[in-house]
Amino acid sequence: MGDMFTPPTSLSPSRVDAFTSCPLAFRFSAIERLPEPASIHTAKGTLVHRVLELLFAHPGPQRTLEQARALFPQAWADVTTSDEVVRMAPDDATLATLERDGRGLVERYFAIEDPTAIDTVGTELRLSAPMGPVEFRGIIDRLDRHGDGSLVITDYKTGRAPAPSQLQSRLAGVQFYAWLCQQALGERPSVVRLMYLATGEVITARPSEQTLRFLPKRTSAIYQAIEKSCHSGVFQPNPGQRRIDPCCRVG
Repeated sequence: MGDMFTPPTSLSPSRVDAFTSCPLAFRFSAIERLPEPASIHTAKGTLVHRVLELLFAHPGPQRTLEQARALFPQAWADVTTSDEVVRMAPDDATLATLERDGRGLVERYFAIEDPTAIDTVGTELRLSAPMGPVEFRGIIDRLDRHGDGSLVITDYKTGRAPAPSQLQSRLAGVQFYAWLCQQALGERPSVVRLMYLATGEVITARPSEQTLRFLPKRTSAIYQAIEKSCHSGVFQPNPGQRRIDPCCRVG
C-alpha cells in the first residue's frame, strides 16, 4: 500500500515547529495546503514587515521615522489588498485597529535601534539549501554586516516575547536561518537576534559550529517522523497548542 499522503519535498523553520507542536496542524498547512486562518495578528505582522522592508530599501541616512511614516500608505495598500486580508473581510473597526497597531509598532522600532547606522546586506532574503532528504527554505527578515565584518540576522516579532521556558524553541528557528546562511552564502553569522517590537526586548544568541552541525540531524529525525505520519495517515492533534508566532516566515 502506498502512502496516504505525499511527504513534502521542502521544509522551513516554521514547518518544523508546526509538526513538533501539532502534527495535525502541519498536515493541514504543509500537506493538504489548506489556507491558514486569516487574523488581524498575522496581518499586523505582515504590515510591519512590509514597512521595514521598504524603509531598508533606502540608503542609511534616509531611514528616518519621517520616512517610515511616509512609506506606511504604500505598505498599507500592499497588505490590505492581499489575499491574507481580503479573506478576513475586515470591517472598518478592524481596519482601524490594524492601522493603529501597525503604526505604533513601526514607531516603537525606532526606540530599539537606529536604522541609519546599520549596514544592511539584504531584507526578506529567501535562502534554500539541501538538508538530508529535503530542501530547507527560509526567509530572513534582515541580514546585516556588523562593524567587525561578521553577519548578523535580525528577526522581527510583533507578538509577545516568550516565557523563559519557551526561549530555546523560539531561538531554534533563527538558528536554522544561521545554518541557511552558512550553507547558501558560505558564512556563519556571528549573532542572531529576535526583536520584539511591542516591548523593545531583543534576544540574542551566538550560533556555534556544534549547534549548526546538530540541526541537520534533528531535522532528519523530524522528517522521518513526517514520512511515517504520511505513510500511516496518522497526524496527532494537539488542541492546547498555541498558534505559531505571527511573524514566523513559512518560506
